Parts: sequence; C-alpha cells; structure tokens
Amino acid sequence: MRLRTLLLASVFALAACGSPEAATAPEKPGGVNITADQHRVRAQKVDAIAALVPAGIRTRGTLVVGTTGNGTPPLSFRADDDKTVIGVEPDLAQLVADVLGLKLDLQASSWENLFLSVENRQFDAGFSNITVTEERKDKYDFATYRKDTIAFEVKKEKDVTVKEPKDIAGLTVGVGAGTNQEQILLRWDQQNKAAGLAPVKFQYYQVTSDYYLALQSGRIDAYVGPNPTSAYHVAVDGTTKIVGTVSGGGTIPADIAAMTKKDDGLVKALQQALDTVIKNGQYAEVLKRWNLTSEGLPASEVNPRGLPRK
Repeated sequence: MRLRTLLLASVFALAACGSPEAATAPEKPGGVNITADQHRVRAQKVDAIAALVPAGIRTRGTLVVGTTGNGTPPLSFRADDDKTVIGVEPDLAQLVADVLGLKLDLQASSWENLFLSVENRQFDAGFSNITVTEERKDKYDFATYRKDTIAFEVKKEKDVTVKEPKDIAGLTVGVGAGTNQEQILLRWDQQNKAAGLAPVKFQYYQVTSDYYLALQSGRIDAYVGPNPTSAYHVAVDGTTKIVGTVSGGGTIPADIAAMTKKDDGLVKALQQALDTVIKNGQYAEVLKRWNLTSEGLPASEVNPRGLPRK
C-alpha cells in the first residue's frame, strides 16, 4: 500500500503544473490533486465528426470505453477514493467523447477481458496503452494517439546500460506475460543464445507493485515495462533508474492506439476526433499534465503498420 501511495503522490506532484484544470482542482496539502474530481481538460463537440459515429452509438448517447483501471500512474489507475479511474488514458478518452458529442462511460477491466469486451461490443473502444500489432488488426481497428516506448529500470547502484540484446544476457528480468515488451525480450534472448551468450531468466508477477518489490529485494536485476510507468516510479522512489529505452517494437516503431471492433464503423470518428484535439492543443495539454510530451504524435492514423506477427 505504501508503494501505491508513493506512486500516486509522484504522479500528481509532476502533473500539478501546466494545466488550467490543475490550478483549480481540489487539492491535498502540497498542491497535489489526487481526488476523484480531476477537472479534466475538455473539448467541444464537432458536428461533422460526430456525424461519423455509428447510429446505434449516437442514439445511445454514450461512448463506452474500456481501460485497465488498476494499473499504475500515469496510464490508467485509481484515485485516492480507490474507485474512480484516472490517468492519461481516461483523459484522452474524455476528449474524444467530447468531440463526438457523447457522454464518456468509462469501464475498468482486466487486460484479457478488455479485448474480449471490445470484440463482443460490450465496449465501443479500448483506451489502455494498447499497441498496434498485425495480429490484433485481424480482429480490431486502431486510431493512434501515442508513441509506444518501453524502459529498462534497475536499482541505482547497478552498473548496467541497455542498448542492444547482449546487454541483457544473463540477467534476471521481470516483465509482464503476454506483453509486447516480453516479445522483444524473448527475441533478444534467442539472439543471445544463438551467439553463445548466457540466457535471460524471466520472472512474472501479477501487478506492477510486485515487480518493484522484487527489484528492491534483488530477486530481479531489471524490470521492463511501459516507459511512462517507469519514469514516474523513478521520480518518486529515488532508488531506481532507467538505463535504456526502446520502441515498443524493438527495432520497429510502434504506436499506442484506441481500439475498436474491426469494421464496426467507429474508428474513423475516433481518428478525426483525435486529430482535432491534436491540432487545437488540448491533446498536448493532457500529455503535459501527465509528463508524457515526448510520446506525442503529430497526427492520428488509422491502422498503421503494426508490430509483426509472432
């Protein structure tokens, strides 16, 4: 619980500047807003783009968005009421819903259920740090909104730099099962073993806080996860450092995107809504609020080249 409290404190300490909403939001001592009332950046409806939304969704009047709300800052996580989902993903989903003239219905979900719920149309879209892959494009459409970057995080005293596969040879590494970062590490490990280098020892846990406990105790040498999560953890914890970053596709550029069921007619509206807030500056305002300016895109794209099939 102490780790989660520290993570929350770090997010809002870094997020408190650069946003008009942050200046007016309810605050805890120290000027840090960690309440359920986020005073999000909001956008105006654009009728021409709202008209692109499938009729069933327009009639309902809500945009049902799934996100993994039990994650860690700054992506999609719980506020200090341990109930309300906040973060950069909900903020961007809110902007899109506003442009489409819809009320945002944000639904917390497990990672596995998120994909199934979009496929079954329980959710209209997923906003949850989802990377575009060629395999996923078989079932889903995508509208991009952030660069996908992963980070290698170690304890401060560890003398290691990660730039290429050989740099992880022989290390014990924590990584989420079924993630793109795991796929990168598996490919790197195969290259290392083919070159006669020591194999990587992989460790898997259920939640991010468990990885950080393992890192602190020395059970793993490095944790490999989304760059936003690592950057905020480094800022608040003070005992770790980032020793390398790489595209979520390794040598291939990768993008984070809003995900819809394939050919359901919604993705073009999402893409144009995202382009609207990118051009008017509200998108940049949200990224700055969460210290993610470096991951911004100049425009949203529908179904770009995704990471290759496994």
